[in-house]
Amino acid sequence: MADPPGCCSTCATCLLCPYSCQWITAKKEKRKGLRTTKYDCSWFLFLFCVFLFTLVWLYFAIIILNDFHNFNEFIFRQRKLWLDWSLVLLIATAVLISYSSVLLVLALCLQLCGQPLKLHWVHKILLILTALVVAAAFTGLGIKWAEEWKSARISLQATGPFLHIGAVGGMTLVAWPLASFIYRTRNTGLRVFVLLVYCAAMIALYLAPLGITSPCIMEENQLPPKPALVGHRGAPMLAPENTLMSLHKAADCDVQVFETDVMVSADGVPFLMHDEELTRTTNVQAVFPERAALNSTAFNWTDLQQLDAGSWFLERRPFPTVQSLSPADRKEAAEQKIPSLEEALEAAKHSNLSIMFDLRPENHSDYQNFVNVTLGVILQSGIPLQQVLWLPDGFREDVKQQAPGVQHVYGRKRVENEKEPVLHVNLPYQDMSSEEIRQYRQDNISVNLYVVNQPWLFSVLWCSGVSSVTTNACQVLKEMKHPIWLLPSSTYFMIWIVVDCVSFLIIIWAFVLMKKCSHRRRPAESETDVLLTKINSLMQE
Repeated sequence: MADPPGCCSTCATCLLCPYSCQWITAKKEKRKGLRTTKYDCSWFLFLFCVFLFTLVWLYFAIIILNDFHNFNEFIFRQRKLWLDWSLVLLIATAVLISYSSVLLVLALCLQLCGQPLKLHWVHKILLILTALVVAAAFTGLGIKWAEEWKSARISLQATGPFLHIGAVGGMTLVAWPLASFIYRTRNTGLRVFVLLVYCAAMIALYLAPLGITSPCIMEENQLPPKPALVGHRGAPMLAPENTLMSLHKAADCDVQVFETDVMVSADGVPFLMHDEELTRTTNVQAVFPERAALNSTAFNWTDLQQLDAGSWFLERRPFPTVQSLSPADRKEAAEQKIPSLEEALEAAKHSNLSIMFDLRPENHSDYQNFVNVTLGVILQSGIPLQQVLWLPDGFREDVKQQAPGVQHVYGRKRVENEKEPVLHVNLPYQDMSSEEIRQYRQDNISVNLYVVNQPWLFSVLWCSGVSSVTTNACQVLKEMKHPIWLLPSSTYFMIWIVVDCVSFLIIIWAFVLMKKCSHRRRPAESETDVLLTKINSLMQE
């Protein structure tokens, strides 16, 4: 198999070295009679599939970054080990996608140079391991974190138009080595099959925008107002969560609502705490080592006030933003204590923030008393009741009777024949489609979705018309004056047509050019074959 014009034997050798571990020149290779067999083609197909498989996993890995802090917390509660596992995920994914990408590029270049695709056995083993690792990652995601499949549906609304352009561009580049393969192979059936598969794939990509829908494909004047921000446990990227410092940082981020979690101490004092145990966000293991595993509600208020609720934030660095804190912020964070609900209500009142909270744990035997104690603190605080957003479902009717001014937020969708109209809902962002959000907005129902940290996700929900979002990254979303992208439908249509037309012309050009190259090689090959035939005849005579 001769090298095509422009591909020297040195280049071919450099390509063969990492792909086939063959330190040989093209001439030596020809003497050895190496050719790409059907077995080699099957391994190339496997390589291509592994590349696509890993590329899809990379896409998912980027999507789940929005929710990865929840995974870090889950691992800590299970193993008492804190690590930002998102870094591990990204590094491992980058290694896998880089490895498969390099091999694929080498294979395509070898095909263009007319060299055999003899994949080394080490690469074969590593590719199989790559496929197994990615398959295990997808399996674990489906078993332990199934809601992220819904996140993929939303992400496609944000990235669909750009994925289409990228896929068309990638498949267009594949036309060059594909044309080289088609003009070189002597197997007519294989040539027709490969060409039909490629054509079918390109037609599907060209027509893909017919199935792409995104709420951000709209006119500028149709864009709904920017969603309000709800600080998830305050501003947890800037201060220890569920502390007064976190509340004040959230107020600086222009959030309208401070979202928190309330528990009641053994002596009846409501305080801010998310976890049922105190080990993640306090130094309880150092102060009360024999009681560290107890439920938060088993401690009285005097004990809770002895705990440090801020130093963990500086030591474990739950978010990368901790590294950029000023010395004054670091000092303030280290001095944080567990705040009571009374203190939080007072701070919210002075900061003109609404406060929304869950009352935990819901399965506690004394939960009704928790409700009554919490209501008593709210009523005595003097905070306007319309600034209090009540999330707990337990004993909601009692709350309506004792504090009729409190706003009730439901953690479910509305149902038919509601006795009282549902005016506020608080749901995971995966549970509401763009169509449902628009319908709720038309019916004057406030929709708050949680937890939204990434700008791409915030942009999709903004275009959909959501009322507010709960976020860890209020300092990031605060700066967004506009969705990441907004395209009128007519503009997107023009982009779609131009990309498809340019792609089609490049593919035609690739096939025409490779055909000319193949014609230039054939006369030389034919003359060589005639000469060899004559020599062979003379030797036989």
